Amino acid sequence: MSEGQRTLSDMFWTDHVWLPTNMTWKDVEPTKDGVHTCFSDLWYPIPLALVIWLIRLTFERHIFKPLGLALGIKDSKHAKPATNDVLEKEFMMQKSHKGHEVNYVQLSAELNMTERQIQYWLRKRKLYGKTNTLTKFCETGWRFSYFSLAFIYGLTCLWDKSWFHNIRHCWYNYPHHDVPREVWWYYVFEMAFYWSISLSQFTDIKRKDFVEMFIHHLITICLLCFSWVCNLHRCGTLVLLIHDFADIFLDLAKLCHYAKYNVVCDIVFAFFAVSWIVTRLGVFPLWILHSSILEAPQILQMFPVYYIFNAMLSVLLVLHVIWTYFILKIPYNMLFTEKKKQDTRSDSSDTEDDIDEADVGKSSINHTETNGIMPMKTDKEHHSL
Repeated sequence: MSEGQRTLSDMFWTDHVWLPTNMTWKDVEPTKDGVHTCFSDLWYPIPLALVIWLIRLTFERHIFKPLGLALGIKDSKHAKPATNDVLEKEFMMQKSHKGHEVNYVQLSAELNMTERQIQYWLRKRKLYGKTNTLTKFCETGWRFSYFSLAFIYGLTCLWDKSWFHNIRHCWYNYPHHDVPREVWWYYVFEMAFYWSISLSQFTDIKRKDFVEMFIHHLITICLLCFSWVCNLHRCGTLVLLIHDFADIFLDLAKLCHYAKYNVVCDIVFAFFAVSWIVTRLGVFPLWILHSSILEAPQILQMFPVYYIFNAMLSVLLVLHVIWTYFILKIPYNMLFTEKKKQDTRSDSSDTEDDIDEADVGKSSINHTETNGIMPMKTDKEHHSL
């Protein structure tokens, strides 16, 4: 390392920024009898993210795809309609201008097509390239499996830990907290998972809350890294645990929805809504944030990075409030409006129901395009911290 790089490194890792007053990095070096957090450990989750991605492919292709087919979910692909330059131009106008109205009479006269045929072409064009239900079932099944296993493993790891039963132990004798081996693996695998979904988000099903989820994943990774470097892993494990819990019910509800078990879906979704509100708007702010903001300063002296840590936890809470609004819109619409249940922070907003070509000649002509929102699709990804 050159002299300039060493100087920059010393400036970045200044003791008073990262550690409480009168503490140095030598004070938090690994002890003889315990495993201690180490900055170099943050490299392990990156290659592990590839391993998790391979595990995901295995789950999706060899477990959930056969299961979905057995449940009657079709592996159908949306075919591209016959080339028609005029209708393609009309479709692009609809896509770029939401208020654009199709002049069916004019198009019908110009193309020598019935209005129903024009509607059918535009619907097929809208569905072309969209992800089918089986793919969504497989992706959701993987997330359900991961969050279930992560929560069970996390609960097993923390059950006998002092800070799980008394959160003040997150701050007592800080920063001299050794990391039990099972907690080390829990943290590293959770970081690897969030690295994995942050990268795969660009190739997965496009969702309307893409930006919010990407911010969520980045904040989660930053929180995990900050808490690891500053030896705040005790608080970090509690945040991970309560965030994984609600995601289990969310993805289970989606699996039931894709398999058309509507009654079971509604019941599981009710469990999800309750668990989300209890953990994300109850336990998280009233137990973890309360202790981190109000109790911790009474036990230890604050330092700059700790304020950043609390700020990112607060941003997570803001995201939880925003998502809770969208989640609560589902039962509200079901109970007080005539709309179908729908989650506006769900998968892509376009319907993916297959179009039956025989439908072209059925029913009366309706000039209003489908709103394209599929009933009861929810997605949180996860997620997470």
